Amino acid sequence: MKNIKVIIATHKKYQMPDDNLYLPLHVGAEGKEDLGYQKDNKGNNISKRNLYFCELTGLYWAWKNLDADYIGLCHYRRYFTLSTKKYKTEDEKFKHVLTLEEASPLLENTDVIVPTIRKYYIENLYDHYKHTMYIEPLDETRNIIKEKYPDYLQEFDKLKTRTSAHMFNMFIMKKDILDEYCKWLFDILFELEKKIDYNKYDAFHARFFGRISELLLDVYLNTNNITYKEVRFMDMQKVNWWKKGTSFLKAKFLGEKYDKSF
Repeated sequence: MKNIKVIIATHKKYQMPDDNLYLPLHVGAEGKEDLGYQKDNKGNNISKRNLYFCELTGLYWAWKNLDADYIGLCHYRRYFTLSTKKYKTEDEKFKHVLTLEEASPLLENTDVIVPTIRKYYIENLYDHYKHTMYIEPLDETRNIIKEKYPDYLQEFDKLKTRTSAHMFNMFIMKKDILDEYCKWLFDILFELEKKIDYNKYDAFHARFFGRISELLLDVYLNTNNITYKEVRFMDMQKVNWWKKGTSFLKAKFLGEKYDKSF
């Protein structure tokens, strides 16, 4: 069995999978009440940045402190699964999250697992971000990449033509790939932190570091020709697709930015 550890980023008490694959991690734990989970403010950490970096404070903690051959990231309400069925209750869903026994053979033929690609259909990734969020941080990210990592610029610019991506900051990676990816990712994001005054945005939009990192995953994988395997994911909580779709259309056609996550 491979040595794989997937952190579950959470900010509150929640039902957790009963499998050795997973490590529940309290993200943004600095100054917060103890939830009984591993905290991301131990060891080498950026826990204090959680208000802006979201689950990335958990990724940083895992990168710097976790000892495993493969490291992954998922969320307390979203997991990988090999099941193709739809389940009505959370209890049913938790019985079918990806297990260590299932994950190990998947990584025999690939070094990276990502969620099934998300398709936007009617607009490209750049325009979708521009319509739903404030575009300045993403444009500044391009400037940083152009200056510090020009080999990645061509792939970054495909955000203006691509209509699909591997989203949610979910993945399982071989540790050496994760090391290089995190060096690259956090170097860009820490530079972005210097360039953009995130305090001028409200609490929802100030979390742009996490959202931009979602778009950077494919930029890194594709530029480095890293092969990956797509695995289905499931939301533990019911998604209001009507509200999500309505908000998307209002953003695209009426200029109303998102004001919360769905």
